[in-house]
Formats: sequence, structure tokens, C-alpha cells
Amino acid sequence: MNMAIKQLFPLSALSLVFLLGTVPAQAASLPDFTTLVEKYGPAVINVSTTQKINHPSMNRGEGEGQGGDLFRHFFGEEENAPEQLDPRSLGSGFIISKDGYIMTNYHVVREADEVIVRLSDRREIVAELVGFDEPSDLALLKVNESNLPVVKIGDSEKLKVGEWVLAIGSPFGFEYSVTAGIVSAKGRSLPRENYVPFIQTDVAINPGNSGGPLFDLDGNVVGINSQIYSRTGGFMGLSFAIPIDMAMLVVEQLKEKGRVSRGWMGILIQDVTRELAESFHMKTPKGALVAKVLPDSPAEKAGIKVGDIVLKFNGREVVNSSNLPPMVGISPIGKDQLVNMLRDGKEMTVKIRIEELREEETKISQNREPAKPDLGDDVLQMTVVDLTKDQRKQMDLKEKGVLVKEIGKGPAYQSGVRQGDVILMLDNQEVRSRKQYVELVKGLSAGKSVPMLVQRRGGPVFLALKIPK
Repeated sequence: MNMAIKQLFPLSALSLVFLLGTVPAQAASLPDFTTLVEKYGPAVINVSTTQKINHPSMNRGEGEGQGGDLFRHFFGEEENAPEQLDPRSLGSGFIISKDGYIMTNYHVVREADEVIVRLSDRREIVAELVGFDEPSDLALLKVNESNLPVVKIGDSEKLKVGEWVLAIGSPFGFEYSVTAGIVSAKGRSLPRENYVPFIQTDVAINPGNSGGPLFDLDGNVVGINSQIYSRTGGFMGLSFAIPIDMAMLVVEQLKEKGRVSRGWMGILIQDVTRELAESFHMKTPKGALVAKVLPDSPAEKAGIKVGDIVLKFNGREVVNSSNLPPMVGISPIGKDQLVNMLRDGKEMTVKIRIEELREEETKISQNREPAKPDLGDDVLQMTVVDLTKDQRKQMDLKEKGVLVKEIGKGPAYQSGVRQGDVILMLDNQEVRSRKQYVELVKGLSAGKSVPMLVQRRGGPVFLALKIPK
């Protein structure tokens, strides 16, 4: 009997006491958010909007569709609203000044005919939309009140991964709900979001939390809850907040002139993969690879060339290409910035004068689906032809480029080259004709990895080409 008891309960009484004694110590180490919520909770507000529509399908959250992994802006709304009524969308916000300035997400108030904010004391006030900035998904509201409770603005740069954070908002319309978690990562780049280095957290965020504050343990607002990554539309452990440092820069410009000006270099960039790093003789894949320099741009004036790799901007390291746009975007217009680059294996520094972002700046599109052509006629198993005058005019190419007419499943195809691509550069040499291309291919060393610049719909892109032995 005693043996059976020992098998069922192998822990000694002393061990059991020791383990039980650790529970209060562990519990005591967990953060206490009560003081923070009592002090700054009243500065968090609920946002509702009305908008006249003719059918109930117009006021849906972005990204809704059939299946798939989706990044979603989120806000609540009344479902099954009949036609010709004013649907109410629900979101959150927070008061940043005692005289009534309120920050929220742009998608919460987008196309609203009326914006109503509800304070913690149940007062409802019609708010004025001072201005908005769609690229950062931020909006600034104003109510005619004084001596309002306000939040304390923090420093998102000092935020550390693993640090505790807390969100207050109105998920699904439940006002002043509090959730907590940790910072999962910083500087996240999301699809179609070029100018925001998001803070990723595991704080439970749901529709209605949009525009609400993200606090650190000291009660400082470090971010604005904005998006989630979800397959269902609900919280799945991946939430994203706009850093408060960037948000406050937007707020200042919205107060001053009602719009936001962003810095612009005039380059199209891409990530440096392991294969591209090898082709550019880099030990570590890092930086932003310049795939195109736009004409009459600050980059062209500064002497930046296609094939340069930006390593630092104004002293800040560029680890991934997604790091660069936010850095340039917040740079003061008309001021000189230092750009550290790698060119032909050598580091160099240029000075560039930042200009205001142009609306017509283009983006690199995604690759097209692979074609299934016949075998080519060279070591790369690819056939190229010279471009016609009409093709050069259509693609805005003056004296360079050859068209990939046929391609087999050889080295070029494995590197990502596809039928219909236009080869602009090979091994850092401009390709001007089929004859020159053939000579360049003959001169490539077996077993070497070289960069190839191709143009396809949407813009140029570098590929790492491995020459077979």
C-alpha cells in the first residue's frame, strides 16, 4: 500500500511545500496594471461614426474575403444594416491634449459624415476631423472641450522586445476593455504598408480596438493599435501597433497644415537575399538593393546608381529593405542626409538632399507566374532578342535591354528569370544588345554567382544568377 502511494505521489512533503511556496513568489512578479488603468483609462475614448449609404455592403472592414491569411484593419459595425440607414462603426481613440485633440486610426473615421466620441463619463460629443494621413492610417480629431484627461506620450524607440504592454479599447463595442501581453517584435513591415515600422505584440486585439492606445508599464503610450494578422477576422496572437514616435510627427503636421509631407529619394529597392549577397561579394545579406533610380530624383542628383546597396541612412543601419522607406519618410524636406552604400564591393558615403514624396512614385510589383517555354541556345538555357523601337518606347528604355524570348528550366529559370523579362544588366554590366549579351555570358566564370537586373511589369528587380560548373 505504501509503495502504491509512493508511485502515485512521488513528491515528498518537503518538496510539495517548496513548490507551493514558489507560487506566491511567481505571482508577485507579474505586473499590476490597476494603477495605470485608473490613471490613464479616462483618457481613452470610444469613437462611433455615421455614413449615408445605399446598400449594406459598403462599410466593411478591409481585407474581408474567402479564406487565406489576411492583414486586417479592424473596427466594429452593426451587421445586417438595411439600405438607406446610417450604419455606426465603432473604434477607439485617446486624448492627447487637454483642449480636445484626439488620435485614432484613419480607417475608423474614413468617409464618415459624422464622428461622435464618447468619454469615460458617458458624455457624447461630435468631433471635428482636423486631418488624416492614409499611408500611416492616422487621423486627428478635435472636440470643443477643456480640462480633459490626457495620456502620457512615451518613446517607442526605447521599447524592448519582451516588454509588457497593455491595450485599452472597445472590442466589439465593449467599452474600456483592458488586455495585456508583451512586445513580440519591432520594425515589422506589412504588405502595402511602406512607411510604418509596426510594433508587433501578442496583446488580445479585436474589432473595435482600432485607434486605441498601447501602454508600457510606466503608463506611457508607445503605440496605436491598428491591425491584426488573422485567418478568421478575430485575434490570433498577432497584433500590430503604429509607433507613437512616428504618430506624433504626423500629428504635428496635421495640426500645422492638415496634411503630411514625406521625404523621398526616388529609388526602387529590394531585399538582399543570400544568393544576391554572394553575387555582390557580401558576407552577410543586408541592406536595400537599388533596382531603379528615377529620373530627376534626389538619388540621381546624389549619384546613386542601380546596383548600389544602401547600408545606412543618416547613421541608422538598414538591415532589410523595408527599414529604409520609414527612415526616408520622416526625414525633413530640403535637408541633407548621409547615405552609406556598397558599390562594387567598396563602401562609400554620399550626401543626398531629401525632397517631398511624389504621388507618381511607383512600386515594384510581384513576379508573374512562370512560363513553360522551350530550351534556349546558351549556357543559361535562354534565348534573347533585341528590342524593337516600339518595345523600347513602350518600356521607356532608350539604349539598353534584351528581351527573353525563350527559356528552359536551367540556371536562368532557377534564378527567377521568366519569358518576357527584359535583361538590363548582367554581372554589373549594362546589356545593350543580343550580341553583347552573348559575349558577357561567354565571359562568366563557372561556379560564380552574379547579379542580373531584369525588368518586368511594374519595375526592375535584381536576381542572383548561379553559373553552372
